[in-house]
Amino acid sequence: MRFASLGSGSRGNATLVTSGKTTLMIDCGFSAREAVNRLQRFNISPESLSAILITHEHADHMAGVRVMARKFNLPVYTTPGTAGCLPVDVKKYIREFNCHEKFFIDDIEVEPYPVPHDAREPSQFVFSNGAVRLGLLTDVGSITPLIENTLSGCDALLLEANHDMTMLEQGEYPPHLKRRVAGRLGHLNNVQSATLLEKIDTSRLQHIMAMHISEKNNCPSIAVPLLADALGCEQDWIGVAHQDAGFDWREVNNR
Repeated sequence: MRFASLGSGSRGNATLVTSGKTTLMIDCGFSAREAVNRLQRFNISPESLSAILITHEHADHMAGVRVMARKFNLPVYTTPGTAGCLPVDVKKYIREFNCHEKFFIDDIEVEPYPVPHDAREPSQFVFSNGAVRLGLLTDVGSITPLIENTLSGCDALLLEANHDMTMLEQGEYPPHLKRRVAGRLGHLNNVQSATLLEKIDTSRLQHIMAMHISEKNNCPSIAVPLLADALGCEQDWIGVAHQDAGFDWREVNNR
C-alpha cells in the first residue's frame, strides 16, 4: 500500500491511497482542473481512479467533486449526511456508507469512523489491504475514545496538526473564527495531536505525516518538534503535508 497528498490545508485537500489495482482519492477540495493537474504530477489519470471518498462537505474538501464525478464517471462515497449536501446532479454517483461499518472498494478495505467536527455527518477513515493499516484523521476538534481505539496499531498515520494556540490567539482571525477553530468541533492543535500520539499504540508506525497545517496559525517548526517528542523520534522522521505540493508517494511495507 502507498499514499500521497495532492495538497493539505485550508485552501484545498486531497489524498491518494493505492493498493493492488485500486486507487482512491480522499476528498477533492481543489477545482477539477487543478485536481487533474496535480494528479498528473503523480502520473495518475483521473479516469483511473477507483472512487472518491468525502470526509465532509466543507469546500476545501469537496469543491471539485461534482465535476470530477460527472466528467470521469467516478463513484463518490459519503455518509448520508454528507450526501445530502451534494448537488442533485451528483446523486447517481453517490454510494452511501454507514460510519460504523467497514466496506471494500476493490482491493482496499475502508473503515470509516465518526469524528466531532462542525459538519453534517463527518467521517474519517482507516484503509487496509489485509496486511497494513493507514489511518487518516483531519478536521476534528477533539479526541474521543473511539478515535483512540480506531487509530491504535496503525502502520502509517496522517494526522492533523492544524494550529498553535498562541499563534491562533494572537493572530488576525476574528473572535468568532478563533472560537470555531479552537472549539470542540473545530480543528486539532499541535498539543492535542501530540497527546493523541502518546495515548495510542504507535509501535507499528512506519510513517507519520502532519496534515492540514494552518498557513496563518501554525508552522512546521512548531508542530514537528511536539510530534517528535510524543513519539520519541528524530524530528526529520516526521513528514509534513504542504498546501501547494502535498507530499510524494510513501510506501507502507507489509509486516
